[in-house]
Amino acid sequence: MTQAFDAASQQALLETRVQAALEQAKQLGADACEVGASVDQGIGISVRLGEVESVELSRDQGIAVTVYVGQRKGTVSSSDAGEASVRAAVEQALAIARHTGEDPAAGLASADLMAREIPDLDVHHPWQLSTDEAIELALACEDAGRRMEGISNSDGASLSSGEGVRVYGNSHGFLGSQRGSRHSLSCMLIAEDASGMQRDYDYSSERDPQRLALAEDIGVSAAERTLRRLGARRPITGRFPVMFDPALAGGLIGHLMSAIAGGSLYRQASFLCDRLGEPLFPEWFSLGEKPLERGAMASAPFDNDGVYTRDNVFIDQGRLASYMLSAYSARRLGMETTGNAGGARNIRLQVPLSSRQDLLGKMERGVLVTELMGQGVNGVTGDYSRGAAGFWVENGQIQYPVEEFTIAGSLQAMFAGLVGIGDDVDTRGSVHSGSWLIDEMTVAGS
Repeated sequence: MTQAFDAASQQALLETRVQAALEQAKQLGADACEVGASVDQGIGISVRLGEVESVELSRDQGIAVTVYVGQRKGTVSSSDAGEASVRAAVEQALAIARHTGEDPAAGLASADLMAREIPDLDVHHPWQLSTDEAIELALACEDAGRRMEGISNSDGASLSSGEGVRVYGNSHGFLGSQRGSRHSLSCMLIAEDASGMQRDYDYSSERDPQRLALAEDIGVSAAERTLRRLGARRPITGRFPVMFDPALAGGLIGHLMSAIAGGSLYRQASFLCDRLGEPLFPEWFSLGEKPLERGAMASAPFDNDGVYTRDNVFIDQGRLASYMLSAYSARRLGMETTGNAGGARNIRLQVPLSSRQDLLGKMERGVLVTELMGQGVNGVTGDYSRGAAGFWVENGQIQYPVEEFTIAGSLQAMFAGLVGIGDDVDTRGSVHSGSWLIDEMTVAGS
């Protein structure tokens, strides 16, 4: 980084601030209190057509104080973690709590659920990268792509690198902290022919910068992805098998996780309300989380309630085995927290994998989707309709690129109609999945 970031000192300072806030809340009459604080620092570089477009150095900090008076709750957050600001936040949170209605589900998670151990999960890998070195990497990434024959323009390349510290404490005596880092490099390029202009991109993202893909490889891949889209046409309309590229399959998993999240369930805003134990997927499909996986993008030893995290199985042999609950949503539903305040961490599938070509062979005739547009997903009903682009498949072989069409169905039918998962697993994010082949969806094209 271009500015020194002493993670250990920042962690010690935030822990002191959190403990002070908890003590102040107790002295001022709060029955319970919880405090979260964070500080992050990073650098962001954008280049385009061989020139530097922007250099951003960021440093953000914040603290959030929640107090409970009986079962009345008040929360105040601030971007200033100084002593005076923290004390003011505690006082304001108490004033709010004393004037709000009681919520029977409000309160801290049970003391016996607090994380007892805070293991090193290997998620903090600072990158001692100067601004000039960051610019050089971004320029090399874009240049490698622009040199590919057929690339006519560029939307640029970007590099980001950041690290930070998170601290959470509550009046059970729990105090937990974690340092983390995240680094990424991306490139988006443009190609044009008689049929029109196309653009596509590629990227790499890791906790450890040493594991990032080479800048030149990212640029070349972005160019290849862009060039293969030239000559796109609209597909015919009908009902066909649809295969989702790995990154898009991760989005389907995201819709599932949103539907089993406690907040959606107690608000009756999910198509999976009261479906616990029912079959949703084929029997060969299981899905869970591994929050203690070393070096993974979403690893954490405790959730946003301070509850210890553990491996959870959400889909077991096709059936909905568990909801995803925080302490609050669990109380609203009359259930137990699953350690998921703040969401799921490191989603992993337990499924048999097929090669991409095998999946295309099973498809026979249909659409391989590589891009989705729009927000046409209804979490309450499960209805699914989105604009798409990708490739037409005939006789199990990719024939030509397609665009300007819509795919539609329902998440329920899509999950039940899952034919296979590819071995082309995308590991760049917290959700790891290969391509998904769905037996049939409506394709609206020409």
